[in-house]
Amino acid sequence: MMYATGNKKMLNMLILEILKEYTDENHRLTQMEMIQLLEKKYGMTCDRRSVRANIDSLKELGYEIAADKGYYLQERDFDDAELRLLIDGVLSAKGVSQSQAKRLITKLVNQGNRYFQAKVKHIANLPEMRHSDNTVVMKNVEVLNDAIEKKRQVKFIYNSYNTSFKLVPKRDEPYVVNPYQMVVCNGWYYLIGNTEPHDNVSHYRIDKMKKVAIVDKPVKNKSLVAEFARGYNLPRHMAEHIYMFGGDTIEVKFQTGKYLMDQLVDWFGKDFSVKPLKNGDILVTVKCNECAIKYWALQYMEHVEILAPAGVRQEIAKVLKDSLRAYEK
Repeated sequence: MMYATGNKKMLNMLILEILKEYTDENHRLTQMEMIQLLEKKYGMTCDRRSVRANIDSLKELGYEIAADKGYYLQERDFDDAELRLLIDGVLSAKGVSQSQAKRLITKLVNQGNRYFQAKVKHIANLPEMRHSDNTVVMKNVEVLNDAIEKKRQVKFIYNSYNTSFKLVPKRDEPYVVNPYQMVVCNGWYYLIGNTEPHDNVSHYRIDKMKKVAIVDKPVKNKSLVAEFARGYNLPRHMAEHIYMFGGDTIEVKFQTGKYLMDQLVDWFGKDFSVKPLKNGDILVTVKCNECAIKYWALQYMEHVEILAPAGVRQEIAKVLKDSLRAYEK
């Protein structure tokens, strides 16, 4: 942060910066140490009386500064644990590019004092985490946010990876979508919207969008979209679309062991019913996207048996039989 350091009127802000950078409950500064730092960092000279007066001024402005065996800043915008949580969130956010992730982490690290910065210095040496190849994700989020606020449609080129690991357009013409909400699922950013002329909800990975622009046309009224018309609930929507697949939501019954309860809550939340079975297993009834439940059941096939609907059970059985034949060749 740059200041006109020759101006004595800026002294209180310079003292605040020193308190932010150098102090916490375990690291306190005396008046003399503060005077020395002001001279060293900012070329600002002052006396003890000026330090005391400016700290009193900062207290009047609402800053919580303790004066017990030295001065230290008691309250910050974020404590160390909160900053660490936010940094870990950025590291696990696959929807942002590597350069964006590093830039965000740098900003978060700088919110802490020098002692916190020393604790997280190893973050810069972490192996490259998995992040999007799209460097304009943050710009996409900004444009989509404006469109949602203004209740206007958006258009964009939607991409997918080719065998050379490059993002290429899925089709030449842009997608035109009614945008309603942005969410994070499994580390990726998604747009929840509706595509004309359909009446269902669709999901689009924001990191796979390019050339995102607002269209000067009002979004479709939510009452004309089936899921919104029957009473939209975001937590329920996310629980029913665990992989953000499109398609219908159905009621599914499956048998599994009690030991899977932690995973069930992780995937589906708590909006499902459990009934004990005579053999000690449980019967689970849950509403989920049809494509997603097939994928999920195959992922947990050693632990889960789909009982209903019969069509889903038969499709999973066919996949397993075909896979077995492929592996027996």
